[in-house]
Amino acid sequence: MRGNDQNQASLISYVSLEERIAPEHPLRKVRAQVDQLLKSMDGDFVGLYSRVGRPSIPPERLLRALLLQIFYSVRSERLLMEQLDYNQLFRWFIGLEIDEPVWNHAVFSKNRERLLNEEVAQRFFARVNELAAGFLSDEHFTVDGTLIEAWAGQKSFQRKDGEGPKDGSNFHGEKRRNDTHASTTDPEARLYKKSQGQEAKLSYLGHIVIENRNGLIREVMATQADGQAETDAALLMAARLAQAGKRVTLVADKACDRKDFVPTVRELGVTPHVAQNNKTRKSAIDGRTTRHDGYRMSLSLSKRWLVEKAFGWMKQTGGLKKVKLRGLDKVGWLVTYTAAAYNLLRLKTLREQCA
Repeated sequence: MRGNDQNQASLISYVSLEERIAPEHPLRKVRAQVDQLLKSMDGDFVGLYSRVGRPSIPPERLLRALLLQIFYSVRSERLLMEQLDYNQLFRWFIGLEIDEPVWNHAVFSKNRERLLNEEVAQRFFARVNELAAGFLSDEHFTVDGTLIEAWAGQKSFQRKDGEGPKDGSNFHGEKRRNDTHASTTDPEARLYKKSQGQEAKLSYLGHIVIENRNGLIREVMATQADGQAETDAALLMAARLAQAGKRVTLVADKACDRKDFVPTVRELGVTPHVAQNNKTRKSAIDGRTTRHDGYRMSLSLSKRWLVEKAFGWMKQTGGLKKVKLRGLDKVGWLVTYTAAAYNLLRLKTLREQCA
């Protein structure tokens, strides 16, 4: 019997959002992990808000919403709020009732200094790694950096002294350098190219350290783009790894094969498994390191691809290929929070494999 196509809307629904989400949906396990770590951060949130005044949007909901933006590659907070208005899965994950109004997208911008900053992101990232403690190796690590294109056009890169065309329309034949030029859109972005023959772009650098057992991100940070940033960031993160007093190995590419890098990490108690660069200079890695089978294993593709996998997900899915925030502090927050999101999904997969 043919059904009747009636368009009369129901005023009352007897099905909850919890029932509408499939029991096997992958976000269910992620939501349980996120709720657990946000509960552990309750004391941190109390110190960020006043005890008087109007109640704000709960910080837990803002952080859950931004995780969804990363997981589903939503390109802006405005589109995120638009989806949240009608997407029942998003409402369930954030904690909104089906008839509860969504907030304005400007709430995210107003919370940049208080909540959505790198300090809170680092605390969140540390809590994620506490949940993943059983899957984190404490012996073997890999460090690498990647280029993150800034939200600034080439025409905004103008002379600091104010000479030349104000609109940046004619810079052909002019040598543009970071010490004489700066972007009027994002002054902290730097003109940088990863290798010879590539186009120089206004960029930042993202740096991560992964552990070589399961490919989880152990350390993360963002810096301005320059020739020293990759090795400087690697030294800072290596110092954090060596604080436990246990000898560890750190894999790095040829950019870290430098006389000022290799001896320094050795003094920190870290064995540098750095790829040798013998083409342009004498390698700082000698037979003390290369004679061991562990060195050849560290540089093999069997582990090296793990760091590229993390960067690939963070840039393609997480939106770090070209950031839509300006300033090193905001970019650093986004890089750190995206790394935490990657670890959450990776941790869910690892637990399913062990079940």
